[in-house]
Amino acid sequence: MSRPRLSAALIAAALSTAALLGAPSHASAQVVIPTDRNALIQHNELQALRNQLQRRQFQQQQQLYREQDRQIVPKARPEVPIVKQNCQSQVIGTTISRVCR
Repeated sequence: MSRPRLSAALIAAALSTAALLGAPSHASAQVVIPTDRNALIQHNELQALRNQLQRRQFQQQQQLYREQDRQIVPKARPEVPIVKQNCQSQVIGTTISRVCR
C-alpha cells in the first residue's frame, strides 16, 4: 500500500474503533468534562485524527473533480455563416454611390 493510503487506512481503523467504543460523533455538539487528563488528551488526539481524515477525504474528492474536469473536452466554436450585404453600385454622372439592402 502507498503511504497515504496506509495512513488513511490506519486513521479509518482508529475512527472505527473509537465509534465502536462509544466515542461521540463529530456531528453532535457536546461539552467534554474530563475526569482524567489522559481521557482529554485521547479525545483531542481523536478529534485531530478525525479532522485530518476529513481534510484528506476532501482533498481526494477535489482531485477527482479536477481529473473529471480535465477529461471533458471543450466544445468547438460553432461555425456561423457570415451574411454578406447585397450592395449595388450606381453611377450617376461623375459620382459612384453604393446602395446596400
